[in-house]
Amino acid sequence: MVITYLAILGLCFGSFVNALVWRIHKKKDWVRERSQCTHCGHKLKTLDLIPVLSWLFLGGKCRYCRKVISVQYPVVELTGAFVFTFSYTYWPASFGSSGQMALFIAWLAASIGLLALLVYDFKWMLLPSKLIYPTLAVAAAGNLVYLIIAPERLHFLTSWVLSILVASGIFWLLFTVSKGKWIGYGDVRLGLVTGTLLHSPAKSFLMLFLASVLGTLFVIPSLVSKKRGINAKLPYGPFLIIATFICVLFGSSIIDWYQRLAGL
Repeated sequence: MVITYLAILGLCFGSFVNALVWRIHKKKDWVRERSQCTHCGHKLKTLDLIPVLSWLFLGGKCRYCRKVISVQYPVVELTGAFVFTFSYTYWPASFGSSGQMALFIAWLAASIGLLALLVYDFKWMLLPSKLIYPTLAVAAAGNLVYLIIAPERLHFLTSWVLSILVASGIFWLLFTVSKGKWIGYGDVRLGLVTGTLLHSPAKSFLMLFLASVLGTLFVIPSLVSKKRGINAKLPYGPFLIIATFICVLFGSSIIDWYQRLAGL
């Protein structure tokens, strides 16, 4: 039953992400502005806004102008449902403590912002502060609640600070040394979010490694086919976000497996 509720909630928030990304890009009021067709501008009705189902029933076209609605919309909605249900199923700690529940709720809330950042960066190669800082605030709130409740306060706080130094500090050094040529400052700010969510320097290192691997795997086929030049720009934020998702749920298991493999 919990999985069903989370799936529906994830679908709804995925729909919200689609609207949020478009409104921020168009500099519209994302709170009071009604949803509308991105082609003809017609205000959408409730039946047009049912996650996934509306897109399927309308055949992927606007009810009013009949222009194609991007497959991005149902994909993002389904991704929201996947993140919510998968996170609940594979959360790496017991929900028996209030501290873990606070971290889990903060993660779900922050994952909405991360999904919006992923879509925005993938489409426009930009990580807006309007998305980063609210997501950071939510993630930090979960950590602060955990700090109040959990007994190992000093250890958790130290790990949190070191995690941010790894996830954001390394990017800051790269940005500073290259004067912004190697990496954008948005990735530095995103590191504040990912470091907070991971609250572990080891997981932050793993996240950076996995993001690099994912980015390399993504770009190699286009380089081989010569569809992308060696100097072509690539949004790094989506890979950092996907790697963060992996590390939040499976980071400890991956690190333990590597340590056993290395005999550490």
